[in-house]
Amino acid sequence: MAAISSVKATSDTHNGPDVEYEKRRRFNRRVSRGLVAPALIFSIALTQIPFVVTIIFSTLNWNQLRPDEIRFAGFQNFVEVFTGGDFLPALWSTVLITSSSVILSLVFGLFLAILLDRKFPGRAAARTLAITPFLVMPAAAALIWKWSILDVNVGMLNWGLGLIGIDPVAWNTDLPVVTIVMLLTWQYTPFFMLILLAGLQSQNREVLEAASVDGAGAVRTFRAMTLPHLRQYAEISTLLGTVMLVQVFDPIAIMTKGTGGTKTLSYLLYERAFIGLDVGQAAAFGVVTVIVTIGIATIALRTMFKVFVDGEVK
Repeated sequence: MAAISSVKATSDTHNGPDVEYEKRRRFNRRVSRGLVAPALIFSIALTQIPFVVTIIFSTLNWNQLRPDEIRFAGFQNFVEVFTGGDFLPALWSTVLITSSSVILSLVFGLFLAILLDRKFPGRAAARTLAITPFLVMPAAAALIWKWSILDVNVGMLNWGLGLIGIDPVAWNTDLPVVTIVMLLTWQYTPFFMLILLAGLQSQNREVLEAASVDGAGAVRTFRAMTLPHLRQYAEISTLLGTVMLVQVFDPIAIMTKGTGGTKTLSYLLYERAFIGLDVGQAAAFGVVTVIVTIGIATIALRTMFKVFVDGEVK
């Protein structure tokens, strides 16, 4: 009996610290969840409740011109979205404008990030000036580009073309898609540049110096080491940039009014809600736009970075 009691006491002494550690771990976990819970609840309330309300509205036949005739319509609004003649052109315009702007912003952003990663006098001022376009309000940027830069009579771009003998171009009416892509590329290139610049600065300088000592040239070092390192930064910038650009509205409303192939899903939603006053169809377009945004972002990531395999370039 004495031997059994001794073994039991030894076992309790041995397991005591483990039990205390498990209790502390559970307590810390509860405290952590308690601290995060308010922010999580607020985020869910701020984002998901409006989306649920939008889904509910999308099932109603609700036109504000006839406020007394609200009734349940089921999936009729979604049927009209996909069978109407406006959805597919708007979807194509959304994909074209978004993908073109994202690709150009990524390329120019990478170019600027490489330049600003080097040491030179006035680098801090150059970085500040480089991010300025992203800080301009979209509506203000659209007005500046429409009247000060692209106007057919007094625009600075046409003035510059006139110096080399090229006739003025009515950018907003003759080349509306090019106009919107130019503006969005100018405005969102700094966003891509900031993320890619952070990626460049996080590189191990000793590894780059070792590659230089071993005889690797700048192009080979960039292709074999820097580009794979920037993969995750390029992916996150593309994902965030796509989500933001697919919802662009201000430049289209101010510069082209949705004409010339620039009527995106966001502008089409605006037309349904504030011109046609059809709440049900506008909500259905909103739900579809969210799904399309997720799809475009996913496709962009898989197609633009399929050249990368396990951190190496094919």
